[in-house]
Parts: sequence; C-alpha cells; structure tokens
Amino acid sequence: MTEAAPPPDPLELSAANPAEAGVRLDVFLSARLGGTRAHVQQLVREGLVLLNGRAVQRPSRGIRLGDLVAVAAEVPQAEPPPLEEARRVYEDQVLVVVDKPAGMVVHPAPGHRDGTLAQLVQSWGGPWSTAAGRDRAGIVHRLDRGTSGLLVLARTEEAHRALARQLRSRTMGREYWALAEGQFREDRGRIEAALGRDPRRPRRMAVGAGGREAATEFTVLERLPQHTALQLRLLTGRTHQIRVHLAYIGRPLAGDGLYGTASARGSARPALHAAMLHFRHPVDGREMAFVSPLPDDLEALRRDVGAPPGSRAAWPWQALPSTLG
Repeated sequence: MTEAAPPPDPLELSAANPAEAGVRLDVFLSARLGGTRAHVQQLVREGLVLLNGRAVQRPSRGIRLGDLVAVAAEVPQAEPPPLEEARRVYEDQVLVVVDKPAGMVVHPAPGHRDGTLAQLVQSWGGPWSTAAGRDRAGIVHRLDRGTSGLLVLARTEEAHRALARQLRSRTMGREYWALAEGQFREDRGRIEAALGRDPRRPRRMAVGAGGREAATEFTVLERLPQHTALQLRLLTGRTHQIRVHLAYIGRPLAGDGLYGTASARGSARPALHAAMLHFRHPVDGREMAFVSPLPDDLEALRRDVGAPPGSRAAWPWQALPSTLG
C-alpha cells in the first residue's frame, strides 16, 4: 500500500513592510507567493492559512505590521495570460497598434520568458523590425507588466527608426489614466525629477542626483473620497516614470506594491492604463491617434473607492476618425 505524501511544512511570511499594513490577506499572499487570489481564498476556506498561529476565517482580513502568516500548502504560480488576450487595434504593412492586457510582459526578461507580447508578435507572422534585438522583434517602446493599454509595434526597420525618432523628440504622445492615493489641491501640474536606479533596491527606480531628466504632466479628472483620478502625459519615457513621480509627491498609484501600498480595495495591479497614443505615420506622415477604453478591473476599482454608483470615469480622449475600427 502506498503511503500518502506528507503535507508540506508551513511556509511562514512576516509582514515587515509598513506599506503592507491594511492590505487584504489574499492580496498579500498572492503578491508574495505569485499565485492567484482565487487559489489563496480556497486555501483560507480549507483552513490551510494561519495568521499568528490561528486559522483565518476571512480572505479579506487586513494585515497588520508584524503579523506572521503561515501557509500549509503549495501555492501554484499563476499562469501567464493567454497570448490572444492582446488585441490588435490597427495594422498595416509597416506598423501594428496593440492594446496590451495587464499581466502580460512586453518582451522576455529574467523570470519572464513565456507569454510575452514579443512572442505573440512572432505568432502573427510577417516581417518585424529587429532593431531592438531578435527577442524584441517589433518592440518600439514598452509598458510595465501591470500596466494595460496601447503600444505601437514596427514591422520594418525604417518604420522602427521613424517611430523611435518621434519618441526621442517627444512628438509621439502617450497619455495615461491613473488612480492615485490621496487628494490633489491643484487641478493640473508638472512633476520634474531626475530618475535613476535605486542603489539599495535594484528592482526599483528612484528620484536622485545623477539620474536622467524626467517630466510628467498631470490633470485631475475626478476627485474621490480618498483617491484622485488623473490624466497623465509623459514628456520623457523613463522606466517606472509615472509610478516613481507620483510616489515622490506622496500620491502613489493605487495598488502599486513596489512604490506604494500593495493593494487598494483588492486591486491586483497598479491602477495605470495607457489610454491614448498618437504619432505620425512613419511612411505617409498622417496624424494617427488611438484610444483604449478603461478596463473593467479599473472601472470596478474606481467604484470600490467611492465613485458614485452608475457613473463612468471622466474620459478626455478621442480617437481620430481615420484610426477608428
């Protein structure tokens, strides 16, 4: 008779980061262990999650600084999103505009070899620019894994160079919808602060001397009880620029566990969406503008943090008629 495998030793996690205080237990564990919230919630229901030595009854229980969480089961890693989730908004012989879902990595990187946008691009067939490298075929610019929204891809080397010039000259427009923690006194403003790698935490960027110049413009779209919806315009394109700039002024993105708090009413990712992209076509020079609607998860988050029932997010963007459909 075969003996049953013994249960795994409990995995213990300590809430030592002040930013984790108040975060839901299921969000805390999902962020720490890489599994899905649904699986963590099932473990709680089965009595396999202990908080300070006692079984937890509610996945929504808030974490307190110094809490010790033990998980007496393996947590499987969340599957990468299916490649077909990225939607082609527009395409022609030299470029493609895509609407990337949150959770999809743009190109292969350490720890993220599969399920990338670059792999999706290859599955579409046809020529792609390799100006950024063969593993980044077609990629002109990028979005963070947790950010949803619009990107332009280049099929030819000539289109890639022309689009890259627009990025460098700041004539390619990239605007974002964001939900920030706290209130803004001003209706609009500009954040200018140089950004570089954080020497103490290499995964993070930081404001500091020796960094590269960075500028972000913001306009208040909606004031909620403890949050503010913003329209953000990038004047430069530094890594994590919006996330770091908002954290720098004490208004981090809701749900940004790297630069702010790990969740906002259950948000599983930073509340940031690349809503509008405009540029001149690299061949014929015509002005092109694309708009991506606010994803359902961010609309739900907006309601969760106090938006009036039945209301819709303020939306200042409009696509050009020539680029609709």
